[in-house]
Amino acid sequence: MSSEKQNTSKQTPQSDWKLELDKQWKHVSTKAGDFFNDHKSMFSLTNIAAAVGGTLTVVWLASGVYIVDQGNRGVVSRFGAYTETTLPGPHWHIPAPIESVANVNVEQQRFIEVGYTDASRVNKSSVIPQESLMLTADENIITVRLAVQYQINNARDYLFNVKNNENTLKQLTESVERAVIGRNNMDFVLTEGRSQIVAEIKEQIQEAMDAYKAGISIASVNLQDAQPPEEVQGAFEDAIRAREDKQRLINEAEAYANEVIPKARGAASRIIQEAEAYEAEKVAKAKGETERFDQLLVEYEKSPAITRKRLYLEAKEKLYSSTNKIMLNEDQSSPMMYMPLPQTMTQHAQPAASHTEPEVSAEPHNGDKNAVRKSTGNELRPSRSKP
Repeated sequence: MSSEKQNTSKQTPQSDWKLELDKQWKHVSTKAGDFFNDHKSMFSLTNIAAAVGGTLTVVWLASGVYIVDQGNRGVVSRFGAYTETTLPGPHWHIPAPIESVANVNVEQQRFIEVGYTDASRVNKSSVIPQESLMLTADENIITVRLAVQYQINNARDYLFNVKNNENTLKQLTESVERAVIGRNNMDFVLTEGRSQIVAEIKEQIQEAMDAYKAGISIASVNLQDAQPPEEVQGAFEDAIRAREDKQRLINEAEAYANEVIPKARGAASRIIQEAEAYEAEKVAKAKGETERFDQLLVEYEKSPAITRKRLYLEAKEKLYSSTNKIMLNEDQSSPMMYMPLPQTMTQHAQPAASHTEPEVSAEPHNGDKNAVRKSTGNELRPSRSKP
């Protein structure tokens, strides 16, 4: 008895939470057993199958709900055939495998590179020779790197009309690029023809994509670089410098011509105007002399003697007004001196120290025109005019 009491005292008592858990489990098992016994008809195989089928049907139908993000289009296809295109927002379609939906981003800007890879934007050594080497019309080889930016403008055509759109676009771009480059000379491609070539390539690519109904719109075509191969870079740079020197000399020559030619034209115009003025002056003077002579002829016809006398006096007055000679009559005891008034006034205005005696011309009374008399270094000449 004492040993049994000792063994009983040595056993460890069970934890309270375990006892509570066992108690609750027995209670739930009892309730479940009672519910199953009371409702055995509900747990038949048919009812279980119907419940599972209904649940799966609801889940399957719920899987047809989809949301199209902003900037995308949802392309619905039924057994692989196009059904409709949905706009951004929540939609529902018949779940797979009957219908499927493909979301296509129609606002994303996409790029393809021909002749180089993406790394070539920072490292020019990433050129792809198979794509970049082109033959020009003058049989020169150049390296061309081209970038095409495009976006999808028709989601249905993009998915159903062309297989592998990006590779198709790249191959088409390379083909069009080779055709356009092959129709132009190297100098035109490398210098002033870049914009024209880019526009032509873009137009032809877009025409081909429209013909394929690929649903692609070409946004821009950029000619990243066009240059001769590295093997001939030195010679090409020398040719460029020579071309630049040629153009510089041409510009200098044109500048010189633009400076000299206007001056020559101005001088020629001035000479022509002077000649025309001289011509007009001579013609006007001749007409004036003619009119004066006609008027004089009328007066002469009225009174010839008086007209002759007047002409003689006018001629003599004109002659004496411009001479520095003094006319003397030797027969007169006190000769009368005739001097032009302007000359007399000029001599009075000159200083006495610088005054020199004028030349004296004497006319003999007996009409001897060869008689000459000198007076203190002055020359005396007879006058041939008679009053």
